[in-house]
Amino acid sequence: MLKGKSAIVTGSTSGIGLGIARALAADGANIMLNGFGDPREIEKLRAGLAAEFKVQVAFNGADMSQPAQIRDMVDDATRDLGSVDVLVNNAGIQHTAPVDEFADERWDAVIAINLSSNFHAIKAALPQMKRRNWGRIINIASAHGLVASTQKAAYVAAKHGVLGLTKVVALEIATTGITCNAICPGWVLTPLVQKQIDERAAREGMPVERAKRELLAEKQPSLEFATPGQIGALAVFLCSEAAAQIRGAALPVDGGWTAQ
Repeated sequence: MLKGKSAIVTGSTSGIGLGIARALAADGANIMLNGFGDPREIEKLRAGLAAEFKVQVAFNGADMSQPAQIRDMVDDATRDLGSVDVLVNNAGIQHTAPVDEFADERWDAVIAINLSSNFHAIKAALPQMKRRNWGRIINIASAHGLVASTQKAAYVAAKHGVLGLTKVVALEIATTGITCNAICPGWVLTPLVQKQIDERAAREGMPVERAKRELLAEKQPSLEFATPGQIGALAVFLCSEAAAQIRGAALPVDGGWTAQ
């Protein structure tokens, strides 16, 4: 379905972003990877995806807190891959602390990477999508874009903001062949979530497996993690003609978290 089209997936060297990149590549899309990591490992990943799916795969290490680097990434993807037809804003970081102890610089970093980067990437990619009258913008929000949890002021504020941005963009392009939607994962076992589990286990002096079970039991009624592959499959669906009239939606993949 996506053969001949190209996608940027931010924060795609691991976790949900990599799951989405793999799913889009499997459907024929050329991919611009983005993220941090060991350059040798990233090159191995890039080459492996290109060989496995027989698509073009490029990498750009843009820092998603820097608007100029985001614009350059979109320009590079357009030059190297021919176009940016699909934009997946996935990059994110987390920091937990009570509001009155939340470091100012951590607030600024979370808002910049989890929210402002989406705005800058959409702004950079949208003009060419408008010229072709086709595009898919997929923002990876969170169950925390719909509900809140304690000690996550910046993350929850950013993800609520992502949903607001998604709706505005969807309305502004409602009469075009471009859609903008958000996916709201619950607990997905990624390196970011594993770090939270490890910190919880250390803080409360319990085995990691118990911390994992208790984390799920608090929020996710299915008692199972969602997978990056499931998030990727939904992203591919949102790129399809069947999803052409899904616009401005916040789609939970959260094991029932936000149904409570």
